[in-house]
Amino acid sequence: MSTVEELVARSNRLGADPKNTNYAGGNTSAKGAATDPVTGQPVELLWVKGSGGDLGALTESGLAVLRLDRLRSLVDVYPGVEREDEMVAAFDYCLHGKGGAAPSIDTAMHGLVDADHVDHLHPDAGIAFATAADGEALTKECFGDDVVWVPWRRPGFQLGLDIAAVKQANPQAIGCILGGHGITAWGRTSEECERHSLSIIERAAAYIAEKGAADPFGAPLEGYVALPEEERRTRAARLAPVIRGLASTDKPQVGHFTDSDVVLDFLASERHPELAALGTSCPDHFLRTKVRPMVLDLPATAPVEDTVARLEELHAAYRADYAAYYERHATPESPAMRGADPAIVLVPGVGMFSFGANKQTARVAGEFYVNAINVMRGAEAISTYSPIEENEKFRIEYWSLEEAKLQRMPKPKPLQSRIAFVTGAASGIGKAIATRLAAEGACVVIADLDLGKAQAAAADIGGADVAVGVAADVSDGEAVAAALREAVLAFGGVDLVVNNAGLSLSKSLLETTERDWDLQHDVMAKGSFLVARESARIMIEQEMGGDIVYISSKNSIFAGPNNIAYGATKADQAHQVRLLAAELGPHQIRVNGINPDGVVRGSGIFAGGWGASRAAVYGVPEEELGAYYAQRTLLKREVLPEHVANAVFALCGGDLTHTTGLHVPVDAGVAAAFLR
Repeated sequence: MSTVEELVARSNRLGADPKNTNYAGGNTSAKGAATDPVTGQPVELLWVKGSGGDLGALTESGLAVLRLDRLRSLVDVYPGVEREDEMVAAFDYCLHGKGGAAPSIDTAMHGLVDADHVDHLHPDAGIAFATAADGEALTKECFGDDVVWVPWRRPGFQLGLDIAAVKQANPQAIGCILGGHGITAWGRTSEECERHSLSIIERAAAYIAEKGAADPFGAPLEGYVALPEEERRTRAARLAPVIRGLASTDKPQVGHFTDSDVVLDFLASERHPELAALGTSCPDHFLRTKVRPMVLDLPATAPVEDTVARLEELHAAYRADYAAYYERHATPESPAMRGADPAIVLVPGVGMFSFGANKQTARVAGEFYVNAINVMRGAEAISTYSPIEENEKFRIEYWSLEEAKLQRMPKPKPLQSRIAFVTGAASGIGKAIATRLAAEGACVVIADLDLGKAQAAAADIGGADVAVGVAADVSDGEAVAAALREAVLAFGGVDLVVNNAGLSLSKSLLETTERDWDLQHDVMAKGSFLVARESARIMIEQEMGGDIVYISSKNSIFAGPNNIAYGATKADQAHQVRLLAAELGPHQIRVNGINPDGVVRGSGIFAGGWGASRAAVYGVPEEELGAYYAQRTLLKREVLPEHVANAVFALCGGDLTHTTGLHVPVDAGVAAAFLR
């Protein structure tokens, strides 16, 4: 393989195993020669993972490419540690050609260290040594002269100089432990560098396992042990909307729930309050988890009402404490405070709720706190957990370079941080709606009678960070409640509900049976009521407002032949919109409806026999029904599922903020169905 291919392959292997480094954590590099296309002469280059991105998924496009001669020349113009942030801009003058990805703050570490291949990683075992009170002595005891201790220094040009000096002064060393931070290893070849990285990680883990205390977190606390799984997840679903609402005080957040053994065991221990209060240490950790979590101080068996009240008190105290932290360390040059809500909320006996602007960010924040728990366990097992000082955490959290990185992020999509629940969404209009909402940034729950089809539709739309499929018989109250519990556990709550599930039987009055009548009313009238009721409970608990949209029909207004049951239940849905708009308005929940007509292509209802029945009524071939419907409209246009999805987005996308109780026709113009 080429130098670049070797680097990418090594990076992917290291990043694929969470014991080696956390998501998007660390960076790797390789040095080599290439031909300068301008001079035709050989030129020494550095390929290094660029800013952002993840080692496990790294490709060549994620590498920054710099000229080594120019990078090394920066040493001569380095103005000192007080002005080292200026060196990041200087990296741009070292780029080779277009330079690939943006160089990260760690570029100097890779370029200045005299080794062809360098890895910088954040393994839990390595950070346990890095955050141990006597980490330097432990490093010596564990590794001898193979690994050298480097005291804490904020990532940057000076740290690169420090590590380069360590490598030069210790030719026998294979790497170093960076105090409070992680590890760095090097090698003459890519294979040797990877071997050295894994050796440091494995030796650190073996030392902790062999010499560490058996119960570093102390004895279990009475009442704080994990609840049985079903009870635990039911309680989590009950608390999640409340916690999400609190965590969204400054700006809306998506949630993620974790009840892994690592989390539950930590929260069951007597020492978890004091350790959690110390906060995380590795910069990658606290940039995503904030300096410390919010921890509920009640047992798992406390009444839910008491738990909710205490969470509200703790949240107010957390916000005040975070604001005080900001005021203690902010300077006139510091960026404005970004928000005082917790990113991590720990509930003993139940689990961890983590939050972010989208599902991936929320999930990764939770993964980082699991890393932090592992680090605390390792450090306490062999010493005392001693994270970096609070002022150093602030310097990184409100670092101008971090602020610049945030400012470079793409503008959020209109529905970012919103969680949608769409019924009957495995096909047809429902799937088109779910697809559009996801494309606009929403997390989407595909609810359908057929779980397999719901999961397949979710997979088509995106991974689990975008869409999930759940089973939902909307005519069954318990099934609706269970489906919404799954939605809450998947994303933290619900903001946008689309009552789309439906079916139709085209029959005359005399042919319509009681079963025909009950089936259609159970699915559409009763089903919409049940979904609206359960989702409104969640929205009210969140105190974040919301949207409920009914996919009704032209037939809620227009009286046509041979659809008494369908037309009556659609009229029921249409009036539910008005009733709920009036009732839920004080909670900032908007309720609107959409009246489609003639949606033949892609429609599950038409494919299920309704199309054939309506074609027979109108005396046209079934395959021409869509065209027939189009010709009877004012616009002479066929209506597709995507047009209904467009209307849902128009109602919920942010522009119609003061509209509720409205019915929007999506029928290409049917005068008989005009609203009067």
